[in-house]
Amino acid sequence: MASTHPAADAEAIQRANALIASARRIVVLTGAGLSTDSGIPDFRGPDGVWTRNPEAERLSTIDTYLGSADVRERAWRARMDHPAWQADPNPGHDAITGLSRTGRLALTVTQNIDGLHLEAGLPAEELVEIHGSMRCVRCVGCGITSPMQATLARVRSGEPDPPCELCGGILKSATIFFGEALVAADLNRALGAAKDADLLLAVGSTLQVYPVADMVPIAASNGASVVIVNGEPTAMDDMADVVVLGSISEVLPAIVNL
Repeated sequence: MASTHPAADAEAIQRANALIASARRIVVLTGAGLSTDSGIPDFRGPDGVWTRNPEAERLSTIDTYLGSADVRERAWRARMDHPAWQADPNPGHDAITGLSRTGRLALTVTQNIDGLHLEAGLPAEELVEIHGSMRCVRCVGCGITSPMQATLARVRSGEPDPPCELCGGILKSATIFFGEALVAADLNRALGAAKDADLLLAVGSTLQVYPVADMVPIAASNGASVVIVNGEPTAMDDMADVVVLGSISEVLPAIVNL
């Protein structure tokens, strides 16, 4: 099948590569487009989860989730079938891990909940999962967290809406639902890193979800170079020094070129 991504501009790749090669404090922001080549659909793209099934968004809305056992049961079934459980990191993830090994990557901030940056070997201390992780479960009552797979095993064994085994409270994935606030410490770390960066590399994000999208103007206004890599144009391309359009798993390794 022919790629739906536009062909990457060789000159843009070269200019992005030169900027990254000269940078000493790089901050990376990644979004859903990074993981689509691993077989994980995005949310709002043409073939996105919410585009194909707008009702699915309700499963991640906190008030709806807490107020309806039926919604929770559907959410647990959806979690069992999530493509992330069969997904592997792609060369785009590997390129970011390789950048970390140079010692010039200050921080990676991901909007993704799939855990593939960690699977690709990115050190946990260099990663902020700003929207949380689907690989863990959190109790909304006592706040305890536990591995997602242990709770999914309970669902498979016949508990359609498994309660917390410690306090009996409602369990949810350890992700940020609609209606929930981001973790303040994570957001402050992300925005602070953008302010201190000498280059911000935005990968696979539409840059339309705030406040994390503010990383781009914050970096630019503090003198950092901005490189945007995406399959389609973004809302902040006019702020970038270089925009590279193409298949991220193909062009990002060429841009990093380690």
